[in-house]
Amino acid sequence: MKLTLAEPKYLKDSISIISELVTEARFKITKQGIELVAMDPANVAMVIFKLLASNFAEYEVETDVRLSINLNNLRQVLKRAKPNDMITLEVADSKLNVTLKSKTKRTFSLPIIDGDEREQKVPELNFPITIATDAEQLNEAIEDVDIVGESVTFMCESNVFIISAEGDMSKAHIEIPADETTTIKTTKAEKVKAKYSVEYLKKMIAAGKLVPTVSVQFNKDYPLRLEYKAVDKVMLSFILAPRVEND
Repeated sequence: MKLTLAEPKYLKDSISIISELVTEARFKITKQGIELVAMDPANVAMVIFKLLASNFAEYEVETDVRLSINLNNLRQVLKRAKPNDMITLEVADSKLNVTLKSKTKRTFSLPIIDGDEREQKVPELNFPITIATDAEQLNEAIEDVDIVGESVTFMCESNVFIISAEGDMSKAHIEIPADETTTIKTTKAEKVKAKYSVEYLKKMIAAGKLVPTVSVQFNKDYPLRLEYKAVDKVMLSFILAPRVEND
């Protein structure tokens, strides 16, 4: 296996975001690209990541490769990559060798760890609501509710996406109407309302630096799915368990 990236951005930023949620990860490297499905240690959030082979200047994979890596270690190495560095990934002697090359050539060897052999399955979820919007708009809304409470309520009503939170004395209420930057598709006539953790969402919305748009899907007392996708390049998706509370 030998993979060379001319632009480190998608790999570097994706690993940085994923490592905030997952400590160890099992990558599956196929002829189509690099894939990852992982749960956070608390089993509250799932990460689904795909980096397609079309991103790579060199992509040599004869058979599928599975390897488990400590993501914090990998993140620290990739942080050393400059924007004009070529990144090469190779496996040798139970190590993942990461080479950063521009004027200099720097090689780091990371241990391949004994991870869980079971493959995580992405659950089949059906959503009555799909909202496509500007990632920066969602980021601003989550940062707004973060100053008020630990949980956020997502609601869809009358073609408006509403994001709100309540604290002991404070409230925040953000409305994102359907317009040229936001599309709202719903199969329910009545309003749909769900509550999620702000702490987890803050880590997930960092993916807005990878892709400028985000797909938001949710339902009452049901997981949330956020998806950031650049066609033929990268997909980073998150599934977050709901906060179910008795009204």
